[in-house]
Amino acid sequence: MKPIQVGLSGFGIVGSGTYRVLQRNQEEIRRRAGRGIEITMVSRRNGEAARRELGDAVKVVADPMEIVNAPGIDIVVELIGGVDTARRLVLAAIAAGKHVVTANKALLAVHGTEIFAAARERGVMVAFEAAVAGGVPIIKALREGLTANRIEWVAGIINGTTNFILSEMRSKGLDFGTVLAQAQALGYAEADPTFDIEGIDAAHKATIMSAIAFGIPVQFDRAYVEGITALQAADIRYAEQLGYRIKLLGITRRRDDAGGAIELRVHPTLVPSSRLIANVEGAMNAVVVQGDAVGTTLYYGKGAGAEPTASAVIADLVDIARLQTADPGHRVPSLAFQPGSLADTPILPIGEVVTSYYLRLVVADKAGVLARITGILAEHDISIDAVLQRPSAEGDGQGLPAEGGEKTDLIILTHDTVEGRMAAALAAMQALPTVLAPIVRLRKEELN
Repeated sequence: MKPIQVGLSGFGIVGSGTYRVLQRNQEEIRRRAGRGIEITMVSRRNGEAARRELGDAVKVVADPMEIVNAPGIDIVVELIGGVDTARRLVLAAIAAGKHVVTANKALLAVHGTEIFAAARERGVMVAFEAAVAGGVPIIKALREGLTANRIEWVAGIINGTTNFILSEMRSKGLDFGTVLAQAQALGYAEADPTFDIEGIDAAHKATIMSAIAFGIPVQFDRAYVEGITALQAADIRYAEQLGYRIKLLGITRRRDDAGGAIELRVHPTLVPSSRLIANVEGAMNAVVVQGDAVGTTLYYGKGAGAEPTASAVIADLVDIARLQTADPGHRVPSLAFQPGSLADTPILPIGEVVTSYYLRLVVADKAGVLARITGILAEHDISIDAVLQRPSAEGDGQGLPAEGGEKTDLIILTHDTVEGRMAAALAAMQALPTVLAPIVRLRKEELN
């Protein structure tokens, strides 16, 4: 059978990695796909470096639209990143009757509904395993491997940069700014790390996983997003003393007590240190999925890098090579559920989310302060799980106790409650004259 022809739009780290892996494992891939897969065209704005690596075997062009318009290309691989240009390219490829593989989570989180609808209408496939967790096959697991299950929740460490920062803060006791600078020097963080440290990258990925897990449209604009920039070393240390580690998690959960509505949120989260996901360190990714039949499953691996991401891109190419001649109605749907079966299930606002909490209050070291604070929690029907009291780390700004012991750190763990109720309790506590600094509030998930 004639090899399937592929055009790579973008030949940076992932594009060159895809070419190398495909060349190195060509025979193995052909045996699995049932036909050869050849990259015959590459676009790169400055093509000189690409030409040096590719030689004369692959045509190098500056304009990615030349790939879309090339009659011999069967699959367009979009690796240019961003949203606007990538959207135009992908929609043009679909309109031209070409299948699409993309690693672009931002594109799908924002425009996925439009893109998947266009692909259905044209009878082509859009594959995107590399868009979430790099080389970890979580999309295929959610879309195919767990198809017998009613998914209950998904929780994942899906941004390697933030996990590296949190791991270093915990193991070395360093503050956020110091570790961020180290991460940038080591290449784990971009010069502008905003998308990573503010949780936006993780929210793009959580949005995609939520759509596949629950059969809903992609709707990034409804996700709650909170990054790690305000995290303090003291809270990471206290969490450890209480048996928890702090991870930036993307969480999506079906709430049967709220009519089946969906929670979709990204934020720093305390996780029991006994959980496997709590022990995922460095720049690694991990996703936990809870299904009603299979129970808990964990997917772990490298979330970025040239060859791990290339592994996912090539897996998508193999899937398309296998299914290219199949009737479109018999292919696996992009979002796992048949298009007519997608549900317009509401995403809960953060005020209606149910979780438990870690609170740290810097309070005056006086009699009756603890009783007043616990009384406010009781007034708001919030149950306490644990209390820890330590000399305050707020004294001199360098982690030393306040002079004379006038302040104390009061750390409280709560049981599950509604976020809106907690917000009201926090406002009442913050107004107390004996609360001497802004209250630190972090969410806590047991992930049972």
